[in-house]
Amino acid sequence: MGLKETFYISHGSPMLAIDESMEARHFLKSWKDAIFPHRPNSILVISGHWETSEPTVNTVLRNDTIHDFYGFPQPMYQLKYLAPGAPQLAKRVKEVLMASGFSTVKEDKKRGLDHGAWVPLMLMYPEADIPVCQLSVQTDRDATYHYSLGRALAPLKEEGVLIIGSGSATHNLRSLGHGNVATVPWALEFDNWLKEALLDGRYEDVNHYKVKAPHAKMAHPWPDHFYPLHVAMGAADENAKAKLIHHSWSNGTISYASYQFTADS
Repeated sequence: MGLKETFYISHGSPMLAIDESMEARHFLKSWKDAIFPHRPNSILVISGHWETSEPTVNTVLRNDTIHDFYGFPQPMYQLKYLAPGAPQLAKRVKEVLMASGFSTVKEDKKRGLDHGAWVPLMLMYPEADIPVCQLSVQTDRDATYHYSLGRALAPLKEEGVLIIGSGSATHNLRSLGHGNVATVPWALEFDNWLKEALLDGRYEDVNHYKVKAPHAKMAHPWPDHFYPLHVAMGAADENAKAKLIHHSWSNGTISYASYQFTADS
């Protein structure tokens, strides 16, 4: 079954895994009923929590659960999401990237799933029975590079691969508020700009967000959680239609805006 959709999920805090008060948690739990009822053959996650100098895929038979966060409640560290690995998908990712001019694509034969992958997936696909592969981001490169990475991945959709970018629409951990605080103006302005640009199909503006978007450096002091959006956007289609599928806020500055991209053809 070929797929037309790709997705960008704002995963925000790892507390999504256990905190019933978070709106984004309920959005992800409704995934198979309300958002994407099709069962993919496998899942490719581009997570903001895996940075490498060259594109890298994990080639494991069974994904371990990486608890790559600190200072959270103890139950968080007991959670497991032991989805099968997807070594055949990893091989295909490597093939399509190299065929598109990415000369070096590496394999990691040990790495499991970081929380940018397993936290949303355990809510979306709690049975953990769909093979999952991860692809890293290169934070020393720009957004257009990651859009091109996505364009190279586009053929995988025809093979039933669900491509998910996982990050955060705004991600400035130094500016977090505490408790039920109001959303700060710079975060709202960046988030609104992003929504309008995506829904208008202005993908080139999103690729050049550092000069086009208001407060870009505040919204993303480091681009790790934003580049997965560009990969998902590129993997859809240059004429793909963007749709806002969820929106909520936490800590005054963290946007959980999540988007679906549907190919026009």
